[in-house]
Parts: sequence; C-alpha cells; structure tokens
Amino acid sequence: MKINPDFLAPCGLYCGVCAVYYASRERNEKFKEKLVGVYKGKLPGAEDLSADDIQCEGCLSDNPFGFCKSCLIRDCAQSRGYSGCHECDDFPCQFIEDFPMPVGKKVILRAIPYWRKWGTEKWVLDEEDRYLCPECGHKLFRGAKRCNKCKVPVDLD
Repeated sequence: MKINPDFLAPCGLYCGVCAVYYASRERNEKFKEKLVGVYKGKLPGAEDLSADDIQCEGCLSDNPFGFCKSCLIRDCAQSRGYSGCHECDDFPCQFIEDFPMPVGKKVILRAIPYWRKWGTEKWVLDEEDRYLCPECGHKLFRGAKRCNKCKVPVDLD
C-alpha cells in the first residue's frame, strides 16, 4: 500500500477515513449537507459553514478542510518540528483536551499511542482496516454509525 503523506494528520485523525474527505472525493452533496449539520457551530469558525466548504484533500495537502487549516494541534506539531503528536512527550496536552469534537478526541487518544508504538505504516494500514463494515466489508468513514451499503449499525471508533 502506498501511503499518501497528505493524509498523515499530526493529531492522529488519519485523513484516509475522514468523512469530509469522503464527501469531497465523491462530490456527494447530500453527505456534505449532513456534515454541515454535524460541524456547524461545533468547530471554531464554522458558524457560516456550507456544503461548499466541505472540501478536503488531506490535512497536510494544499487543500485541507477549513478547520484543519487553522488547527492548533497541527500548528503545534509543525512548530516543534514533529510530523505528529506521536513524537511528542507532552501528549496528551491541552490542545487534545480542548479538541472540539468528542469522537475525534476519543480517536486521537486511541490513535496516537498506537502510532507511537507501531509506526506510521502499521498505523495507516490498521486505520484503513478498522473502518470496514464487519458485516459486508464496505469501506466506512470515521464516525459512521451504520454501514451505508448493508445498513448494519457499527461502532468502530
């Protein structure tokens, strides 16, 4: 598997399984509208969020999601010369504690120790494998509550 370096979000929220990335990649307007409802008012600066803002090619790409452009975790890692929080002895820090989305915070607290222990390649492969429907094998996104193919409820985070 070739790892896309743009997907290696410093916080540990691997972009390859991100709902914003999926909606953007698939140009799925219905899904983008749902994501507006999820994020509007919950992320800093998202008061005026619209479906047009649901665009991303990865946290470290030239076209990240608006929230990721101004992410304090990303800025901190970059200012310290780290590729991610997995390299930082201060993890978990106040930036993690203050993360605005509960599912994201939960995943960060799971993913960073795993990334630290097993390395980038295994972390990426296991994140990709984690977000598969246990019933039909369909690829899912982080935060999914049900498989959009077979409709079985899931709890993968």
